[in-house]
Amino acid sequence: MAEASMGSSAKMSDEVQPRSYWRWSKQDFYPEESFQNWDSYRSALSQISSRFKDRLLSRSDDANEIGELRKRSENDMKRCLNWWDLTWFGFGSVIGAGIFVLTGQEAHDHAGPAIVLSYVASGLSAMLSVFCYTEFAIEIPVAGGSFAYLRVELGDFAAFITAANILLESILGGAAVARSWTSYFTSLLDRPTNSLRIHTNLTNGYNLLDPIAVGVLTIASTLAMISTQKTSYFNWIASAINTIVIFWYGCDLFVIIAGFAHANTSNMTPFLPFGAKGVFQAAAIVYFAYGGFDNIATMAEETRNPSRDIPMGLLGSMSIITVIYCLMALALSMMQKYTSIDPNAAYSVAFENVGMKWAKYLVALGALKGMTTVLLVGALGQARYTTHIARAHMIPPWFALVHPKTGTPINATLFITVCSACVAFFSSLDVLASLLSISTLFIFMMMAVALLVRRYYVRGNTPRTNLWKLVIFLLIIIASSMGTSAYWGLNPNGWVGYTITLPLWFLATLGISVFLPKQRMPKVWGVPLVPWLPSLSIATNLFLMGSLGYKAFIRFGICTIIMLVYYVFFGLHATYDMAHQCKPKLPTALKIAWRRQCNIIVQADPLANKEILRVILPSPNYAKV
Repeated sequence: MAEASMGSSAKMSDEVQPRSYWRWSKQDFYPEESFQNWDSYRSALSQISSRFKDRLLSRSDDANEIGELRKRSENDMKRCLNWWDLTWFGFGSVIGAGIFVLTGQEAHDHAGPAIVLSYVASGLSAMLSVFCYTEFAIEIPVAGGSFAYLRVELGDFAAFITAANILLESILGGAAVARSWTSYFTSLLDRPTNSLRIHTNLTNGYNLLDPIAVGVLTIASTLAMISTQKTSYFNWIASAINTIVIFWYGCDLFVIIAGFAHANTSNMTPFLPFGAKGVFQAAAIVYFAYGGFDNIATMAEETRNPSRDIPMGLLGSMSIITVIYCLMALALSMMQKYTSIDPNAAYSVAFENVGMKWAKYLVALGALKGMTTVLLVGALGQARYTTHIARAHMIPPWFALVHPKTGTPINATLFITVCSACVAFFSSLDVLASLLSISTLFIFMMMAVALLVRRYYVRGNTPRTNLWKLVIFLLIIIASSMGTSAYWGLNPNGWVGYTITLPLWFLATLGISVFLPKQRMPKVWGVPLVPWLPSLSIATNLFLMGSLGYKAFIRFGICTIIMLVYYVFFGLHATYDMAHQCKPKLPTALKIAWRRQCNIIVQADPLANKEILRVILPSPNYAKV
């Protein structure tokens, strides 16, 4: 008996013993029933139509995203951040990318001195998106960011498309900043442009190999994997130094004074060398500069008091950053003719050309510090996006695991880093920037749609007629915004088309405001002037998307096709299995009885939501039928 008891205790001990973090079995990558063998997989493929319909109509909820999905990481992320950390993360994730990476390129190629207007336009659009992110991050404080928010409001399929673009944005964003890091490092060493890259005979745009970018990405991701709190300390120091450089030497004193002191009025004329079209084309590209703020939303799961800390961190840092961007862009245009601006290391070369060669090294050093913090915070936020996407099994759940000691998602960080390093090694900055911007703009547009859905539709409460009204108004808002963007691209000097598209947008937004009662109000903090601000966010994001060149849409289309192929053959079946794995198989007679009871409920209450009944069906309540 004693031996049996000891054996039982040993068995129980083995069962509760945590599994090793470093594991590589098939079950860790594809544990779903559809992938257990070839027969199961063929059976799953034969049900693509019905499974797609199920996933298209399914919705998650706040409690599931906050509670159930987090358990799939096996270990919790550590709540160690406050508003001060988030504010510095805001500076670290944004300052460096916009000022130093794209300003020179877009001033030279598209906007000229009017690059400052490009930053104003993209900054206003970004602030509208910041409002949407802030409300969601407070209400649903999880690592998934926009992916989690869209799963709740728009469903699994919309969330997958967004998730794929998030991963694309994460990979390309890190690659773009790493490539620019190499350019400024070259300037700091006073060497010719591209001298530290390996020249090959590959296609133009992919022929300059960049091993330094790979090394910088590796170092940043290693720091991010060690500890979120330690990374925050490092970010404080680096961002503080960088902000001092920007404010003291860069914005308020050094660059602005130097810009006026060395101003040449001929540099500002013509102010619009490429016309208004060039301004908005540049605005669509430099929008990438503001994209890092969404990384702060992914930190909600590690924030001690999300309802207080996230608004302070997001709104505070982004307001200041928008002003910094505009001032820095103006200073560059005042110092140097747009035709002479170096697209790769604009500020360093500009100071050298006005006779301040020593400042060239100071600015290059500040740029390197700024881009290092961008890479560091990016590695944190991107990995947390990936973690939550893997929790939903849209990618293998192995990437959702959180290390028990560091409290960080090491597997997800490695995935993003390896992919970014491969892209950064081959691709030039101009190739990356346009594709990155279109993905960012698409995600932020979807966020504004999701916010309107959240405010005006609640499953089980909203009458079906109001749901259809909301859908129709949203379609008109999106279609009219796309029409405005298309008309601008085809006929920038025309005005007749706007007399149709703009009133349609206004009337659809007014329709939501007048004819639809709000179904939900935020508990702590919410976007003001709903539905007008979210509707304006949809319009501005789509307008900026339309300002991008056709090549960006071709690349976006190719990437979307690849995403859909993956979804059809893998993501669809994995998420379907996870959604239905907990449903017990009921006897046929009991199923029939339960369905009859559900029909009685629907007939008795026309507002009863069939989705709720579907969720209730597998619950123990069937015993009462």
